[in-house]
Amino acid sequence: MPLVPTPTAPKPPRPPLPQPGTPTTELDRAATALLCDLRRHAPRFALSEGDIRQLAPAVAAWLEREAHPDAIRRTLTDDLPRPLRHPVKLLRHRLTALLPPPLPGACDLVVPARPRVVVTPFQTCDDCDRAFRSPAPGHCRDCRETREHRGADVHTAA
Repeated sequence: MPLVPTPTAPKPPRPPLPQPGTPTTELDRAATALLCDLRRHAPRFALSEGDIRQLAPAVAAWLEREAHPDAIRRTLTDDLPRPLRHPVKLLRHRLTALLPPPLPGACDLVVPARPRVVVTPFQTCDDCDRAFRSPAPGHCRDCRETREHRGADVHTAA
């Protein structure tokens, strides 16, 4: 079994670009502006309008997950391979593979309440003053067994 696929082997399909859960015009406008501005920070990313339209929903998904625009820009432009032959493919890969998880809501951060443990209180035996756990006062196990044994002897003697 070869470890490296043959050059003619079919490649697995690329994962789809992330999409925002609730697309809005504000998200789209901010995503488009961020992609247009990339060439100021990394001149190799002079993207076409078609490329920007294609990648904008993925950037909008990042913004929807409250990723800061500077963090998105750094993620996309830092540590670039040399030579960079396909900038759009690199952006597509990074936007898909490095998508941050959604931030947890306030109710997700609350520690769940532990179930209340009912503790049975200590009682003192009426006969021998030994402590035992019971919801009600009475006799300890040994005294109950002794009383039951004596009660059985009384019934058999009669």
